Amino acid sequence: MKILVVGDWHSKLHEEVVYQSFKKLGHDVLAFPWHQYFSVTSNYLKHFYYVKNRAQYKYLCGPIIKKLNQDLIDFVEKKQPDIVFIYRGTHILPDTLKRIKHANLTLIGYNNDDPFSPHYPKWTWRHFIKGIPEYDLILSYRHHNVDEFLNAGAKRVELLRSWFVPEYNYPTTLNNEEKYKFECEVVFVGHYEPDDRLNYLEEIEKAGFKLRIFGPGYDWDPVLAKSKQLSRHVPVKLMFGSDYNLALNGAKIALCFLSKLNRDTYTRRCFEIPATNTLLLAEYTPDLASMFKEGAEADFFRTPNELVEKIRNYLQNDSLRERVASAGYKRVITDGHDAVSRMQQVLKWANEIKEN
Repeated sequence: MKILVVGDWHSKLHEEVVYQSFKKLGHDVLAFPWHQYFSVTSNYLKHFYYVKNRAQYKYLCGPIIKKLNQDLIDFVEKKQPDIVFIYRGTHILPDTLKRIKHANLTLIGYNNDDPFSPHYPKWTWRHFIKGIPEYDLILSYRHHNVDEFLNAGAKRVELLRSWFVPEYNYPTTLNNEEKYKFECEVVFVGHYEPDDRLNYLEEIEKAGFKLRIFGPGYDWDPVLAKSKQLSRHVPVKLMFGSDYNLALNGAKIALCFLSKLNRDTYTRRCFEIPATNTLLLAEYTPDLASMFKEGAEADFFRTPNELVEKIRNYLQNDSLRERVASAGYKRVITDGHDAVSRMQQVLKWANEIKEN
């Protein structure tokens, strides 16, 4: 089967994982990335073109948007894929979706963010939401978006949870240099949001646990610099690739906070952390509790006091911590929370659509 994966492709965590997973399943996979359309290669008036291109990228309008959409139409016409998988199609116009459709093509849309969240500017998702009725299949990251997609005109919606990548997320032993950089009792790897995560982290620091924080410094540093307890963590460093895996492996307990911006009830790290055989300690949601047995395969917290007490208990009881971490690892493997298994499910749904 010939599959075309379309998306921004600004990192290896998103479209590239989908692309590689389809290839591992034995399919002929093509890529149409649009991120490079907005890059500036010439030094002449570089700043002017950078600002101009970034404005088009952000506000989803202008000649670059028109060009990439026309190029996509031409590419589909030339390659004639069986499936077009569009990852977070913010820059794809509804008319483009209509024009690339042909009798034998299945059009699939996936969005890992929440396009119906009231916390985003409406213009961010205007093309994507208007184009929802054109897709044969919409893949919803979270439960509450399923009905919202249907109400927006989707023909068919299925829940597709995020995943871990075995080549990126796996248990490993740190050497002395890596231990110096990453070893700790508790780690949080992720972005800052103005929710309760700062308060939780301050309570961990107050309790005297060895904490490390990794993530984008541009949003963490200004906040942590004002915190009496956490200012020592500035500057916060962003972790990629093998360093991200080492950061999770270097901790006895890895925290997971959920995005309120996206109204998340779980997130990708809920699979990545157990995949490293590190104990997952996450904000409680019924959704997460349906995937991991509390206190046996992962653990959850509802208040700062509960978080601190559970950390203390797991640090004082190595055998319990290791047993829960090991059970969590087995759970993500057994339940098929890896990327290839997810794409295998997508292809089953696509085949059902073709048969009908």
